[in-house]
Amino acid sequence: MKETYRPRLHFTPLKGWMNDPNGLVYVDEFYHLFYQHHPFSTIWGPMHWGHAISRDLIHWTHLPIALEPDELGFIFSGSAVYDRNNTSGFGDDRKRSMVTIFTHHSNMEECQSIAWSFDYTDFTKYEHNPVIKNPGIKDFRDPKVFWYEEGDIGV
Repeated sequence: MKETYRPRLHFTPLKGWMNDPNGLVYVDEFYHLFYQHHPFSTIWGPMHWGHAISRDLIHWTHLPIALEPDELGFIFSGSAVYDRNNTSGFGDDRKRSMVTIFTHHSNMEECQSIAWSFDYTDFTKYEHNPVIKNPGIKDFRDPKVFWYEEGDIGV
């Protein structure tokens, strides 16, 4: 793609507003980049998670929106992990999932939710979201999750 005003070494969406990246994950020879995104305007609005993949972190393929707002609210920042040990229980012996952990934001109230995917493109929101309700904290958002190898646990 050759566009005069598009950066050559920085990721940008095809259209709309973009904010912070969320959950850069490397799985099966691809980097997956999720990012806060309002696909219908160039200004802040109902947050979604955009999704793109790359083999080299320079050339990107844009994928469909990974997470859309729902009855629990907009999709704010969070993390994504490849669940290679199936600690979530969403997978089985043959399939492993990618799990997103994100903030739902509605009416200045924030809570934490999860979604997963076996093909790393089509995400299913967990039916018992939110998984962590807001204990009354302002700015209760942006979960950062990773695998702690030494303790063999997800954190």
